[in-house]
Amino acid sequence: MTRHQRLTLVSSVAGAAIVALDGTVLTVAQPTLRRDLGASFAEVQWASTGYLVAVAALLVFAGRLGDRYGHRRLFAAGTAGFGVASAGIGLASGIGWVIALRVVQGVFGALLQPATLGMLRTAFPPDRLRGPIAVRTAAIGLAVAAGPVLGGALVTGAGWRAVFLVNIGPALLMGLLALAAPEPRRVSSARLDVPGALLLAVGLAALVHTLVVLPGAGRPAGSGWGLVVLVLTGAAFVRHERRTASPLVPPDLVGSVSVAAALAVLVAASAALSGTLFVCTYLLQDTLRLDPLGGALRSLPLAVLMVASAPGGAVLLRRAGARRTTVSAMAVLALGVLVLSRASGTPALCAGFGLLGAGFGTVMVAATHVVVRRAPVESAGVAGGLQQTAMNVGPALGVAGAAALMGLRAGTGLPLGVLAGVAVAGAGAGALLPGPFGAARDDHRETITANRGTDRVFLRHDEV
Repeated sequence: MTRHQRLTLVSSVAGAAIVALDGTVLTVAQPTLRRDLGASFAEVQWASTGYLVAVAALLVFAGRLGDRYGHRRLFAAGTAGFGVASAGIGLASGIGWVIALRVVQGVFGALLQPATLGMLRTAFPPDRLRGPIAVRTAAIGLAVAAGPVLGGALVTGAGWRAVFLVNIGPALLMGLLALAAPEPRRVSSARLDVPGALLLAVGLAALVHTLVVLPGAGRPAGSGWGLVVLVLTGAAFVRHERRTASPLVPPDLVGSVSVAAALAVLVAASAALSGTLFVCTYLLQDTLRLDPLGGALRSLPLAVLMVASAPGGAVLLRRAGARRTTVSAMAVLALGVLVLSRASGTPALCAGFGLLGAGFGTVMVAATHVVVRRAPVESAGVAGGLQQTAMNVGPALGVAGAAALMGLRAGTGLPLGVLAGVAVAGAGAGALLPGPFGAARDDHRETITANRGTDRVFLRHDEV
């Protein structure tokens, strides 16, 4: 691995981990923040909702900006802005400032997240992407596991403001580290599709807002306007993309069966995981009468197996191909949900959470690898934006669905059974991914093209 590749990998991994860590530690800090600022539950919820909406709305366009102007520049701008916004939140005098700055933080988070994958795609050959993506996935799992512990320690020792102030140093350091690696000589010359970006942003914002507020609304009609906006902007976006000369999402990417299937798998996997964790909070505390610490300890195998499964997923991906690896991992994920639906003791709970982590970690590596490697280098940022969008929409969808089902007063069994079905549906989408022969053929063709003297690999991948 060259020095340039090492710097790229460190920047990508650290950037993804910072964002994952920020989300988990904030959850722990919310009760203290609410009391300290005299905020309502709805206002504190908007501090999270505003961030999620801003991120989801801008991810794909931010990826295109990276393709156009350089992923490292966008990553550096994103991390610097993320750190400055964190400082502002840590010094905020009221909940209104916290909400506004969380939206700003979401904008910069959208800039840096697609760049973490775009940098990997431009720095590593397609046949060498499995390892870096596995390392990135393991780092995210570690951040998710460490977040509640770190957040609890910071809030207990220094208050909720420390949760945000701790982001400043690492974010600025990662931005400088990214700039230390040289930008590729060529970047995409495609024009920016601003109208398409606006339509997609409004549609995604409406979707995520609808999904986030639906559990608290009490009835679907409370978010009906969001669905109307989503349908109208979605139709307008598709019509615009078909007619414009420089579409936001290139046809060779959006028309790829493998990429579409991989994105569907990521949505299904993240929906099943997040929905299950939401339901299990009530299962552990209300049904099994465990305190928060006891529940957290029993769910620890999820984080451990997610971290451990990432490198194993890379090995399986190389030997068995994306199709078999993803279908098997989604089956393990579904099995974990079913075990949890019937668990009543510590061994069964630990086994269920362990299966959940092992399946999800493997799926993350396999499906992300398909999305990133099958994107042309000039569309690596858009591919990263689509992957991150799937990972934002999936959890919102899973939690909204689980909350709606629990509102039927059917206990936790029905929601977990449905979520297991979502995982099985994801396995069905995984059956459309390429097998080992298809991956080997892609590697061979890309190597031949690179050896002919081209300084960019830009191939339209054949579907398998």
